[in-house]
Amino acid sequence: MLTFEKASPEETGIPSECIVRLTDRLQKRQIPMHSLLLMHHDKLVFEGYYSPLTADSLHRMFSISKSFTSIAIGLLADEGKLSLEDPIIKYFPEKLPENSPVHPWIAQMTIKDMLMMRSCHAATTYKLDMTSDWVASFFTTPPTHPSGTLFHYDTSAAHTLCALAEKLTGQDMLDYLKEKLAVLGFSKESYMIKDPFGVSMGGSGLVALPIDLMKFGYFIAHRGLVLGKQLLSSSYIELAVSPLTATCVTAPLPSEAQGYGLQFWRNERNGFTCYGMGGQLIIFLPDYELICVTTADTQSIQGGNQQIYDALYEELLPYIQEQALPHNATAEKTLHETLVTLAIKPLESTKIPSECIRTANGKTFYVQDETSDFDNFSIRFTDNAGTLSFTHKDTPYAISFGIGSMQTGNFPIYDLHYAASGAWLPDSTLLIRAHIIDAYVGCVQFQLAFREDSLTIFMTKKEESLFHEFQGHLYCKMQPEAAHETT
Repeated sequence: MLTFEKASPEETGIPSECIVRLTDRLQKRQIPMHSLLLMHHDKLVFEGYYSPLTADSLHRMFSISKSFTSIAIGLLADEGKLSLEDPIIKYFPEKLPENSPVHPWIAQMTIKDMLMMRSCHAATTYKLDMTSDWVASFFTTPPTHPSGTLFHYDTSAAHTLCALAEKLTGQDMLDYLKEKLAVLGFSKESYMIKDPFGVSMGGSGLVALPIDLMKFGYFIAHRGLVLGKQLLSSSYIELAVSPLTATCVTAPLPSEAQGYGLQFWRNERNGFTCYGMGGQLIIFLPDYELICVTTADTQSIQGGNQQIYDALYEELLPYIQEQALPHNATAEKTLHETLVTLAIKPLESTKIPSECIRTANGKTFYVQDETSDFDNFSIRFTDNAGTLSFTHKDTPYAISFGIGSMQTGNFPIYDLHYAASGAWLPDSTLLIRAHIIDAYVGCVQFQLAFREDSLTIFMTKKEESLFHEFQGHLYCKMQPEAAHETT
C-alpha cells in the first residue's frame, strides 16, 4: 500500500518560510482555503487542514472527477474493452433517439473526442433538463458543431464516459478504480455522487480526502508506475497530460489557457493540473518535482483559483533549491505554528452598533410576502456569537454563528455541515456567512438591515445545485402588538 515519507521542507530544498508566506498570502487575499498539501521529490513536506476541516474530512472535488474518469477509460483501453477511436454511439444504442436518425456529428463522435473536450456540444447537455435521463441527453440534444474540431467544456461528455465505464465493468466507476489501483489505497469512505438515474457523476461527483488527491497526483506524475507495479500504460498517461487541444479562446484565466489533454489541464509551468471548481486542484510541476494539492471554496471570488496558482508560483517556486538546505529550527517552528493555526477565516466586524442590537435581539419579524415559503425570522445575540432562527414551510430552523470566530452545525433544510461567522458592516447591517463544508461545497449569506419595527433581508448563495431558497430579498415586520410593546 502506498504511503508517503514525510520530511521537513529544508530536507528537500524548500525554505519553510516560503510556505509560511504562501499561506499568509492566501489568507490576506481572503481565499477560503480548506487544505494545502505539498510533495517535493516524492516526500510530503507540508500537510495542512483549515479548521474545522481535518485530514479525515471528506470533500467534494468537482471536476477533478473528470481526470478519474479518464483513467478509468485508459484502464478499459488497456484491457481491450474499448478503443479511444470507437464512436460512442456503439456502446449506447438504447440511448439514441427513437423517432429520428442520429445526427451525423453525434454518430461520428469518438471516445477520444470526448476525452479532449471536443464533443459536438458547446455546453453540458443534461443541464437543459435535469429531470430527464442525463446520459440520453448527450445523444438527443442537437449538436452545435462537428465533433473533434473545437474545445468546449462539456461535463456531459465526462458523465457519459463514466456511464460507459460502469456499463462495461458492472461496477460503480470509483469501485472499479479502487480495485484496479488498489496499491494506491484510496480512502474507503470516498465515493461518487450519483445522478437521479443511478449513474456516478463522473464529471463532478467525486467526494474524497485531500490525501486521495495526492495519491492520484503521485500516480500520474510517475506515469502509472507505483511500488514497482505498472498500473496503467505509461503511453496513455503521457497522452492524457499532453497539450492536445487549445483552450485559450474560451479560457477565463491564464491558468486555464495552456491547453488540455484527456480530461487533464496543462498549466503555466510546463505541468498538468487536475482542476475542480472552487479551488480543488492537483498541480504537478515536473521541472520542480513538486505536487501541490488544494481544496477550497473560491466560488464567490473572481479569479480565486488564479490567486492560488500565483501564490504557489511566486512565493514558493523561485526559492526551491536542488539540494537540501541547512536545518532551520526557527523557520520550522514558525511553520509548525502556522500549521496548527490554519482555519477558515471568520468575517471581520466593525464596532457593534448597540442600537441595532437593542432593536433586533430576541424580536420576531414576520415575512410580508404571502407567497414566500419563509414565515418569520428572529435573531438572538450572546457574547461573541448569535443565532439566526427562521421558519420555512412551517418548520423551525436555526443557524449559529460566531462574531470574530466560527460556529459549526448542520445547515437547515439540507443537513450539510457548515461553519459560520457574522460581522457588523460599516452601514450597521449584519452579514452572516455560512461556509458549506460537506459533500456539497459553497456558501450562503444573509445581510440583515434592522429598523425599529422592520427587517430587510438579502440572501445569496454560491453553490451550483442547492440552496435555491436562500436567494433574493425579504421584507419583514413585527406583529402590530409586538411593535407596540417596544415603543
